[in-house]
Amino acid sequence: MYSRIIGTGSHLPEKVLSNQDLERMVDTSHEWIVTRTGIVERHIAGENELASDLALHASRKAIEAAGISLNEIDLVIVATTTSDMLFPSTAAILQSKLGLANHCAAFDVQAVCTGFIYALSTADCYLKSGRYRHALVVGTEVLSRIIDWTDRSTCVLFGDGAGAVVLKADSEAGILSSHLHADGSQNPILAVPGRVCNGKIEGSPFVYMSGNAVFKIAVNVLEQVAEEAMHANGMTPSDIDWLVPHQANIRIIEATAKKLSLDMARVVVTVDRHGNTSAASIPLALDEAAREGKFKKGDTLLLEGVGGGITWGAILLKW
Repeated sequence: MYSRIIGTGSHLPEKVLSNQDLERMVDTSHEWIVTRTGIVERHIAGENELASDLALHASRKAIEAAGISLNEIDLVIVATTTSDMLFPSTAAILQSKLGLANHCAAFDVQAVCTGFIYALSTADCYLKSGRYRHALVVGTEVLSRIIDWTDRSTCVLFGDGAGAVVLKADSEAGILSSHLHADGSQNPILAVPGRVCNGKIEGSPFVYMSGNAVFKIAVNVLEQVAEEAMHANGMTPSDIDWLVPHQANIRIIEATAKKLSLDMARVVVTVDRHGNTSAASIPLALDEAAREGKFKKGDTLLLEGVGGGITWGAILLKW
């Protein structure tokens, strides 16, 4: 038994924040941002848009693409760092907005930028067990709410958006294997250390990142987990049709592709137009590439991500 992606969907907020806009906000430049990150623009959620709202639009598109009825969804998993509220889960809120209240299981997964990989792997396990038939897996973020827009080292990096996939339990090959890792000792280098206590925020509520440290770890672990996934399936880089990486930084993406001897023509890149959308970046990239017709039936895809925790992981699948 496999679990197979049968539909994808995505949604980006209407507001676009360009590098030229950022030049007027902080001491930076379009040239510096593009050279260091590859980002040209990113999307920013409206004042009243929540993570569940972005997820709702992406989910509806994924379900439509899957060609199934809404009531066939019996599991909802949402990966997010920027949930609507402390509780209930964004997945439960999304379930209600979809009209599936009291119809299926729903819960969140929090692994920051690796969140979609963790969520997809979790859904895969449930479907393979035979407990569920169709799962809706969503990555959604409103990172603009936790960005210090006076910090030029972080405010240029992040954007908002959502991506979703529908998984089906099937005898046809789909997800071949998943590989999840974490090193909690590295938690200080990428974090939002603030917390709510007695009605007040203790610590900073904004993203902190030690850029150089994250870059070095990211390139190393992404290579390692890709090699792990290929080795587990008796494959080499020549067997990979498409690499779909977390869209954090073009230099990380290029360095990973180089280490794996993969031509950039076989790498899905959306970071230039989306920025780093954390848990949403991989499903956003998947949906864009799928709708452009880049993936052919039977193609082998390698999905991988790295994020705060530090967490990292990869999934190898047949399209």
